[in-house]
Parts: sequence; C-alpha cells; structure tokens
Amino acid sequence: MRSMPQAFLFGCSERAIVVTSETTDTAKTDDGSGVDADGDLGVVLERLWQTIESRKTAGADQSYTASLLEAGVDKCAKKFGEEAVEAIIEAVSGDRRRLTAEVADVMYHLLVLLAASDVDPAAVARELSKRAGVSGHAEKAARKS
Repeated sequence: MRSMPQAFLFGCSERAIVVTSETTDTAKTDDGSGVDADGDLGVVLERLWQTIESRKTAGADQSYTASLLEAGVDKCAKKFGEEAVEAIIEAVSGDRRRLTAEVADVMYHLLVLLAASDVDPAAVARELSKRAGVSGHAEKAARKS
C-alpha cells in the first residue's frame, strides 16, 4: 500500500473542484487507478455521475436509471423526496446501517435529479466552495436580499 491524496471531486475532471483533501493509505484497484474507490466518496460519486450520464442514451427497458431519466424531472424529484424521507426515518430510528443504505439511495437519486435537470455536479461544488468559511447565518441572510 502507498499513501496518496484523497480528494472529493465532482463533475468531469476538467471542471472538478477539490472541496476537501486528506491523505489515506490505498491499494491499487482493479482498474489500476491506485484509488480505493470503496473508501473515497469523491471517486465513487464521480463514477456514479459518469454512469448516470451514460444512461441518458440507454433504453428505459435496459436501465433503471434510464427509465427514471426518461420519465422526467417530476419523477426523479419524487423518487429523491421518497428516499430523503426514508433516510430521515432511519436517522431518527438510530439504525446507522439502514441510514447508511438510505443515504446511498438519496445520493444516487440526487445525482439522477441533477442529470434530469441538466445541472452538472461541478456547479454544485462551485456553490459549496463559495460558501466554505462563510457563517451559515450570514450566507442565509445574504440569500434573502
């Protein structure tokens, strides 16, 4: 194993924004990237985003993601909301394992909703980056004006 930087990336590599970075010990993955995709949220989300984007051209009968995208923003938003409620229920119940699974569903459906809405996650990363270091109260007050 070797130590390598781990970064949270969103969007295509040319537009990726580093939101946070730390060093972690990783082993080579089967794709040879040297990044432990199982432990790097940014890599997992980037791969998931690329998969979702590729499903835009797949048939609804071939892919669940394609069927959601074909159904449109309303359906994608509904599924995202349903999964968010399920995550809330698990958070309140205190079941961390089930909460983890539901949050994975929420993140997937959020990315599908972004894809259906033609919003690149890199735009979300830029917005989050702008807010870094700004008081939540101050940021919220600025949005009201």
